[in-house]
Amino acid sequence: MNRTPNLEMLVLNQISQVVMREKNASALLKQVLAILYREMGLLRGTVTLRKGDLLFIEASHGLSEIEMQRGKYRLGEGITGQVALSGKPRIIPDISREPEFLDRTGARGRNSHVAFICVPIIYKDEVIGTLSIDREMLPGSDLDRDFNLIEIVANLTAEAVQLGLSEHDERSRLIEENTRLRRELDRVARPPEMIGDCQAMRAVFSMLEKVAPSDATVLVRGGSGTGKELIARAIFRMGPRRDKPFVVVNSAALPENLIESELFGHEKGAFTGAVSRRVGLVEAADTGTIFLDEIGDLGPSMQVKLLRFIQERTFQRIGSNEEHRSDVRIIAATSRNLEKLMEKELFREDLYYRLNVFPIRLPDLTERRSDIPLLAEFFLDKFNKKHHRSIRRIAAPAMNMMRAYSWPGNVRELENCIERAVLAATDDAVHIYDLPSSIQAAAPAVSPGAVTGDFFTRVAQFERDLISSALHNNRGNVAAAARELDLTPRIMHYKIAKLDLKPGDFKNR
Repeated sequence: MNRTPNLEMLVLNQISQVVMREKNASALLKQVLAILYREMGLLRGTVTLRKGDLLFIEASHGLSEIEMQRGKYRLGEGITGQVALSGKPRIIPDISREPEFLDRTGARGRNSHVAFICVPIIYKDEVIGTLSIDREMLPGSDLDRDFNLIEIVANLTAEAVQLGLSEHDERSRLIEENTRLRRELDRVARPPEMIGDCQAMRAVFSMLEKVAPSDATVLVRGGSGTGKELIARAIFRMGPRRDKPFVVVNSAALPENLIESELFGHEKGAFTGAVSRRVGLVEAADTGTIFLDEIGDLGPSMQVKLLRFIQERTFQRIGSNEEHRSDVRIIAATSRNLEKLMEKELFREDLYYRLNVFPIRLPDLTERRSDIPLLAEFFLDKFNKKHHRSIRRIAAPAMNMMRAYSWPGNVRELENCIERAVLAATDDAVHIYDLPSSIQAAAPAVSPGAVTGDFFTRVAQFERDLISSALHNNRGNVAAAARELDLTPRIMHYKIAKLDLKPGDFKNR
């Protein structure tokens, strides 16, 4: 393209005005590229910023948003990366003949006969980015003259590019801070003894925060092995009576004829074998907290006496008419359906309403599958210490099998499973064959060695295990997992969607 002698002065004058007027660095750089396009007739122009060892496109002219997102380079990678690394400009007369030209954005095509000029942007002796243009080679084109002009423009805009880097850092910091604040707002204080991050458990933790500081009676509902006693202890530790006694009464473990004596005590000679006075658990818990576990298993007569104690906080030892008072907080728990027991007249309605002041329902483990990796890792650490083992991880196929299992015994069954696996493991990882046979039998297709079916079925299962393992190793980072398997991020996302895997489930493993 033929140019008048004053073209350079015209371009530099326009750019100088933009530099003085425009305060937004990204907008300034876009305007600079627009001037170069308009006055020089370039095909494309880009400004990259350096962030550590990575270069990314901050502003462009002639590139789509998707093409800009593709334009990421490591130092020394391709022409752009080499210019940023060396601080020396490059002029490529024909990109179709230059093997080091990557065309990372995909905007040109390998058969494009286009010249490419890339110059470093230097601020205080440090390369902070690059400025590059694509030039169509026409009669009269002068690449050296183009290069001299682009180099001056890079010097003029260096301060703006540095400002762009600062704005990008500030933007990243604000995004990170915003994310952190959102997490804090979304997260309630988790008792140290409780493991879980799913929505259902966060709702439980929120209820704990509300009820623990009070003296209100709490009824904990949940299946066997869900952690009802842990919840009770958490309420106790978070409450005002934390320095007082915490007494546990397992209603299901005590025979009907002994539970009254255990709860309220007895006098000497009150019945055969009562050779001395015995202080009951209710009295022992005075000023503290009493935890009535499996309250649904109490018989009718004992329900009446317990109801009176809850109403009056008074009791009589067996064999005595003397009234005693005990100031206790009551936390009860049950795995039984009290409403159905009331329908059958096996549980008193008035006792139910006395206990059901502040109900907390614990979800079954099948309702919180996303917590299985967290719980498994917690138990792995616990039993490593207990049994002096050094099992470092749970293999992805084994974790997948545990996530698919129904867990009728809930968290307690998972705890036993991990302890067994820690003892059975022969290397530094828990594998499928280390899990209890009941779990393996429930999901036989998860193990590559146990997969049955034709060739394609086995390959599909192997592919799932391979991608799951890569996500596990990289804590759900899809890009890193793709690099580990030498796949493009696009193919990795396609495989993940096809296999219905959720990268977020691997983040805390």
